[in-house]
Amino acid sequence: MKPNPIIWCEIYVQDMDRAKGFYESVFQVKLEKLESPGMDIWAFPMTMGTVGASGALVKMDGVESGGGGTIAYFHCEEVSLESERVVNAGGKIHKPKWSIGQFGFIALVVDTEGNMIGLHMPPTATE
Repeated sequence: MKPNPIIWCEIYVQDMDRAKGFYESVFQVKLEKLESPGMDIWAFPMTMGTVGASGALVKMDGVESGGGGTIAYFHCEEVSLESERVVNAGGKIHKPKWSIGQFGFIALVVDTEGNMIGLHMPPTATE
């Protein structure tokens, strides 16, 4: 695993306007709307290709805010391979690999303790 493996986090919310207002006010930033089917996503400022993680506020049906509502995404060379390793190590696949357009591919998995984490890989020429 490469150093600094966490590359993205999501903070799940129930009221996007309220949450967006809070984070923009507290951190004096403007969040940017990202397009993703079935989700309302507003990202924190980010610079691609630098050390550090960014993240977004997300409203998605079936995902509650509060305890356990933050998902750390780990960089992967190939999400499918790490997904297989999750199952082999006793975890579960919550949502298998899917495209997030120009940002690559992700999957949601559950560890042996019941924590959901994300797996992320950048887009490749073969996909």
